[in-house]
Amino acid sequence: MPRQVSQAPLRFKTPSQRSSSQWAVCRAEHAAPSILGVALLQVAGDAKDKDISWFSPNGEKLTPNQQRISVVWNDDSSSTLTIYNANIDDAGIYKCVVTGEDGSESEATVNVKIFQKLMFKNAPTPQEFREGEDAVIVCDVVSSLPPTIIWKHKGRDVILKKDVRFIVLSNNYLQIRSIKKTDEGTYRCEGRILARGEINFKDIQVIVNVPPAVQARQSIVNATANLGQSVTLVCDAEGFPEPTMSWTKDGEQIENEEEEKYLFSDDSSELTIKKVDKNDEAEYVCIAENKAGEQDASIHLKVFAKPKITYVENQTAMELEEQVTLTCEASGDPIPSITWRTSTRNISSEEKASWTRPEKQETLDGHMVVRSHARVSSLTLKSIQYTDAGEYICTASNTIGQDSQSMYLEVQYAPKLQGPVAVYTWEGNQVNITCEVFAYPSATISWFRDGQLLPSSNYSNIKIYNTPSASYLEVTPDSENDFGNYNCTAVNRIGQESLEFILVQADTPSSPSIDQVEPYSSTAQVQFDEPEATGGVPILKYKAEWRAVGEEVWHFKWYDAKEASMEGIVTIMGLKPETTYAVRLAALNGKGLGEISAASEFKTQPVREPSAPKLEGQMGEDGNSIKVNLIKQDDGGSPIRHYLVKYRAAQQRSSPYGRLTHYGAEAGYGQVAPHSLLDVDSVVRWDTPGHCSTAVARTDMGSSSSFTSYQHMI
Repeated sequence: MPRQVSQAPLRFKTPSQRSSSQWAVCRAEHAAPSILGVALLQVAGDAKDKDISWFSPNGEKLTPNQQRISVVWNDDSSSTLTIYNANIDDAGIYKCVVTGEDGSESEATVNVKIFQKLMFKNAPTPQEFREGEDAVIVCDVVSSLPPTIIWKHKGRDVILKKDVRFIVLSNNYLQIRSIKKTDEGTYRCEGRILARGEINFKDIQVIVNVPPAVQARQSIVNATANLGQSVTLVCDAEGFPEPTMSWTKDGEQIENEEEEKYLFSDDSSELTIKKVDKNDEAEYVCIAENKAGEQDASIHLKVFAKPKITYVENQTAMELEEQVTLTCEASGDPIPSITWRTSTRNISSEEKASWTRPEKQETLDGHMVVRSHARVSSLTLKSIQYTDAGEYICTASNTIGQDSQSMYLEVQYAPKLQGPVAVYTWEGNQVNITCEVFAYPSATISWFRDGQLLPSSNYSNIKIYNTPSASYLEVTPDSENDFGNYNCTAVNRIGQESLEFILVQADTPSSPSIDQVEPYSSTAQVQFDEPEATGGVPILKYKAEWRAVGEEVWHFKWYDAKEASMEGIVTIMGLKPETTYAVRLAALNGKGLGEISAASEFKTQPVREPSAPKLEGQMGEDGNSIKVNLIKQDDGGSPIRHYLVKYRAAQQRSSPYGRLTHYGAEAGYGQVAPHSLLDVDSVVRWDTPGHCSTAVARTDMGSSSSFTSYQHMI
């Protein structure tokens, strides 16, 4: 394509004759004043009505109305040749030929010179380079004369920078070795033609692209599975242009469309994994990419999992079978340790086993052996007993948590019977003979008397009640014949078992024995030993009888057997001072009153000061008061007039006791009677951590010789 030099048309004219008709002017004109050609043509006769023709430098006759070249008659004696969009290819010698009527020709030539002005043929902008490479900035300048090229950056000639990285090549391109991001900017390619005083320039934007640099914030990320939690993986990337981010999991591309599982941040630098489970454990790679290159970083997601029992199985065995094995399998990360226990005991400890180091534990009696091998543990029971049946709990534990599952060992065995072999009663007293049955499968229970199945018409006073674990034979003896042996027999498909029970006629208890009598002025404490024979049934009460020597009538009192047996003491009250008494004891059971013991004599003491009362305390509802219960002891032979109560802080042992007002012995508010409550808070409130109270009883004969102390924390 010819290089254009102007948009204005170039014209050649044949003007009217100058001084006579013998002359015609051919003129070439261009808007630029430097382009001008003139030819003078001498013709014979008048130039009027003569034919004027134009020829291009290659001899081609130029015809009117061509697309870019126009030939126009101005009048009869002039013609104009116009070249539109003239370029340097249009330069040359143009010929103007005038032909007379007689066929004679005259011609003139015009030498048209066209200069190429400064033009930038190939200087694209922007021009992009990768940081670190040798950049060559392209700028092709064309002109009729070779131009002088100067490169400028930030207004200064780059050569004057004295930076050896900047070199102007022989083709006038600018080379920047190992280009940096700081070299980025606008570079001016300036062309000069000094001969014509022509200057032109082209600004070229230079962009330095920086390859991505990417770094994972954490190369290893830990998470816990099956908690419904999310984990976020983060990569920080920089570069120019800003890199785009993508992610892979174990080499497979993660797509943005997987919204149910993955969530990306706006710039994809963060990958959030929802509801983390064990399958999410993998190597994740974040890839940063731009036009300058790409780089990646790896993140290893380690997913820990709480233990989960994956396999247990119930087992069935026969009693006395050689062995049975229970198995427990568990998953989890870290590998869980597996322990065994029952509802009543731990069988194994938390020893962690691995594939290469199996673990074996054994009970001292060798009855149970636990073997653990990584995620699997087995419990072997040897020489199976019926007591081995029941629930076995397998627990898998690691640092994340634990899981437990139960399995059941079913042991089939023949019936086993238990119960009190000897049962006591008496005629007319209903009693139950209990036959406890342990059997699996369940057993059928039967009762026999002298080989006869019960109940029967011969034994109308017998009833049978059955439960899943026992059978009860209810007997109401009518005579001596109802006492004796009864047989309980249990049968299942494994075997049978029988147990003989004896129904024994109960007797009244033997007599208690009196060890010692401790007399006081008006009371006496009788220490005794329980009867050697209870008669087969529990003792219900003790009867104490006493009388003064010389009297015929025995006084008596009943005492609850449980209370009396706790200390082995009964207390007789209402005695006279300095009087000799005889006392004897008897025991009562369901059959009746037993033998009475031999009488034991004692003499009461003279009238004296009362014994110290016993104290019992009860904390008030407000937590800052206490009620003291005074329990009357021996009054020394005369009525108690009042009690004296003292108190002090328990920790201040050196401090004297504070003293409360005397409390009378008659019942009523503000007075203390035997076996009544003294409200200490009605006199004093406690502001110390604890307190100690003491009490003394006074009669007309004096005060008790010692205080009874009671301590309570507030």
